[in-house]
Amino acid sequence: MKRSSRAACRVFILFLALASWPSVTAAQEARPRARDLGIEIGGLEPGARNSITDVEGVRVGHSTVLQGDSIRTGVTAVLPHGGNVFAEKVPGAIVVRNGFGKLVGLSQVNELGRIETPILLTGTLSVFRAADALVDTLLADSANAEVTSINPVVGETNDGYLSDIRARPIRPEHVREALRTAATGPVEEGSVGAGTGTRALGWKGGIGTSSRRLRARSGGYTVGALVQTNYGGLLTVAGVPVGRFLEHGTFEKRGRDDREGGSVMIVIATDAPLEHRELERVAERAFAGIARTGSWMSHGSGDYAIAFSTHRGAVELADGELLSGLFVAVAEAVEEAVLNSLFKATTVVGYRGRRAEALPVPEVMEILRRHIP
Repeated sequence: MKRSSRAACRVFILFLALASWPSVTAAQEARPRARDLGIEIGGLEPGARNSITDVEGVRVGHSTVLQGDSIRTGVTAVLPHGGNVFAEKVPGAIVVRNGFGKLVGLSQVNELGRIETPILLTGTLSVFRAADALVDTLLADSANAEVTSINPVVGETNDGYLSDIRARPIRPEHVREALRTAATGPVEEGSVGAGTGTRALGWKGGIGTSSRRLRARSGGYTVGALVQTNYGGLLTVAGVPVGRFLEHGTFEKRGRDDREGGSVMIVIATDAPLEHRELERVAERAFAGIARTGSWMSHGSGDYAIAFSTHRGAVELADGELLSGLFVAVAEAVEEAVLNSLFKATTVVGYRGRRAEALPVPEVMEILRRHIP
């Protein structure tokens, strides 16, 4: 199909989705992904699941921690493969766009260009407990009996508005649950795992994922992204400044200017044969996707991208065409992953009765109907 025909088809699909969007009650029950409604970001096609797990071997697991009316947090684990990651390290890189965060393991990854543990995401003050539990879990593996140094990779965003963050509720069993449940299939999104207590762009944020497949002439490789969204800005969907037109922004109702603060963690996987420097360049492009959703990465935002390659075997220096294709893929996948985190997230009431409303999808679709020609 020619590009012009494909674009016309996508516009028609979006029109049908807008015309047939159900009632608010039905929408809350369904909580669709962005693409389910005909919102297609960019020009590359997604993988079969439109998920980071479209990169062969990658696994994702969650542990959602809900305790009483004050704990709304969790752990999300991303495993580069199903084996012993310490014994079978993967090429990796971490890029810091704004460093207001507590990412454990950064310096060794960027010094040696290797990731040697599963990647964990959680709440800010629990990042150290999660890292400790991850190290204990790996040391307990008989295959690591002689290991005397482990570099855990653990990222975070601050979920202290909805969860009693000072309680530091993450325990070893939560980390082990996220690792144990990690699977290669569809990834649960929204208010789950490390996204349970997060907020983004004025609404309930969470975990989101998406993927892209490069065209055959660019190698046909897959790029997958997973995000933990907890950042501010003006919500923008497919280029439309939706946040400007929504009647109720949940942060503004409480007197908070949503343009300040917040963070995002981005995990990028690819099967392209890349080493540290190329992965670093790929990770940098993740922030193009974040910017397209309305973020301008404020002073109080911790914005990090972790990238790794699952390719095994010899690696040659990637040519410009491959890298450019990967840059496009990661920007598109990250942008759509953010939208999925918002579209799938449910309303959460937590610490001190604070509330983060789910994005009103029918209103968003009506705004898009009015502003997309």
